Amino acid sequence: MSLRHLSILAEDDDDPMLSAINLVDVFLVLVVALLTAVVVQTQASGNDSVTIIRNAGQPDMEVVVREQGREVRFKGAGSAAQGQGVRAGVAYRLEDGNIVYIPEGGGVPGAVRSGAGGPAEPTP
Repeated sequence: MSLRHLSILAEDDDDPMLSAINLVDVFLVLVVALLTAVVVQTQASGNDSVTIIRNAGQPDMEVVVREQGREVRFKGAGSAAQGQGVRAGVAYRLEDGNIVYIPEGGGVPGAVRSGAGGPAEPTP
């Protein structure tokens, strides 16, 4: 080998391919970070509470409630509920979609009314 070939190898060239390879490495690190974030988010959403209603309004209606990794199933008997009881209060649906519950008689002052999708507010 001649001395000229050794000096070429020792020089620090600004090869455009080297910078392209470095960009590929940076993008690979970003992709791995994004995939890790997606996996963590998926695992965190597994602890959410979910209510599923199957065959709504049918005699074989079923309600499935999933809370903190547990699943509870409620199955309908196919008929209306029967039994003794007393009227507990009245519920009204407002024009904006909120539902207001007003207890009768022995209601506690400052009871909570909750809306469909709205925050809970104390009743006057």
